[in-house]
Amino acid sequence: MRSYQQMETGDVYEIVRDAIHLDLLAKQLTQPQDGATLIFAGVVRNNTQGRRTLYLEYEGYEPMALRKMREIGETLKQRWAVNQVGIVHRLGRLEIGETSVGIVVTSAHRRTAFEACHFAIDTVKKIVPIWKKEFFEDGEIWVEGDFSQSPIL
Repeated sequence: MRSYQQMETGDVYEIVRDAIHLDLLAKQLTQPQDGATLIFAGVVRNNTQGRRTLYLEYEGYEPMALRKMREIGETLKQRWAVNQVGIVHRLGRLEIGETSVGIVVTSAHRRTAFEACHFAIDTVKKIVPIWKKEFFEDGEIWVEGDFSQSPIL
């Protein structure tokens, strides 16, 4: 299992094409001063609005996606007393049950980590240029994101 590349700040922002290992990411980011390590996993589910989902495919504009992920991490550190941030998103074909996006936030206190992580995933879905295509038994659709209502732009 590989490790995640930490920036000078200690944070991690990556686009991957293989499995996301949130336990490893959390272990890398958690420091002795942390009282909370919050791990969020966005997982491929087997249905959408009553339709059986077979699998998903993710595509993205990687340079901008990484830049936006870093902006989100910087915003977390400005708004909350967050120590470390990790945001990893997977591209390519994902099967039911696989993790598509993982976020790890560490802080001294749990409320801070919860609030920052909630903001992070909502903002990832709104401003990071990664697109999802859902495949069903009877066809496929691109899922539209809402890039117009960014909480940090």
